[in-house]
Amino acid sequence: MKRTALGLAVTAIAGLAVLPSAAAAGTTTTKSMSAAPKPLAGVAVYLSYGKGYPISRYEPGKGFIKLGSAPDLTFQVAASPDGTKLAWVTLDRLPKGKLHIGDGSTSKVVAKGIAANFPCFTPVWSPDSARVAFFGKHVNAESGTPLMVMNADGTGVRKAGAPIGACHLAWSADGRHLAGAAGDGVFVFDVKTGRSVRVKGIKYANHVHSLSPDARKVVVHTFSRNDPEGDYVWPIGSTPTIVDTVTGKRVPIPVKGTKMGAFYLPDGRLVVRVRGRTHNTLVVLDSAGRELQRLAEPAKARNQALLQIVR
Repeated sequence: MKRTALGLAVTAIAGLAVLPSAAAAGTTTTKSMSAAPKPLAGVAVYLSYGKGYPISRYEPGKGFIKLGSAPDLTFQVAASPDGTKLAWVTLDRLPKGKLHIGDGSTSKVVAKGIAANFPCFTPVWSPDSARVAFFGKHVNAESGTPLMVMNADGTGVRKAGAPIGACHLAWSADGRHLAGAAGDGVFVFDVKTGRSVRVKGIKYANHVHSLSPDARKVVVHTFSRNDPEGDYVWPIGSTPTIVDTVTGKRVPIPVKGTKMGAFYLPDGRLVVRVRGRTHNTLVVLDSAGRELQRLAEPAKARNQALLQIVR
């Protein structure tokens, strides 16, 4: 497969790291699923590929409320887990950019001189929506790209390490792990140790949809050696594959229909987005793959990208 400049920029040999063991993962899941979860209400954040690339929060009974827009030059944007804020990168001068944080009514530049014009170098929000992580300006294929973390108000910036696999990072609900694609694989980064480990069983991937709360499972979009390696930006839909990050085994998704993505909730439930003729459907599964709930998305969101499931 022909490598792109982006693939070369984010790929390197992973340092040794320890992912959660099977026993630890099982314990975490048991604790998180001990209490009956509250059914989803259908609150979510969507990106439209219409004029201006508007990003809106949808609430049943209230409709769509605009939070902002995706920058059309970089597409480096992310919605906070609570669905109230956006973080996005605008191009200043190649290859540097500015990081903005806004809530639909106000916005603030919180960092300058960061990696820009790499669509997959999207910011990523912490599980509690209190912090945002983004990439520094130095892109190094051997040592990784510096990952910076700061509070949502722009204070307390610090370097968290240099993850290998920087495309479309997903942050686990336990707050310790992030997973990202690197063109020729997916890596899980441990914030505590500062090391990355390659996920077994994935040769080529260009988008990480989600990471389970304990980092034991990752949802990705994979492709074959002969498929184009290009970035997926924020896809309206792409076939999700779930992989056990320790064993490399594929985890079945027991949902019929055309699957457009899958996302883990903080309590361990899995939400699968399924294509429909008039509207898409969100199918909620428990940790054992049993169906708990089905929600109809608004018809207006049928051809929009799903950035965040809020509640």
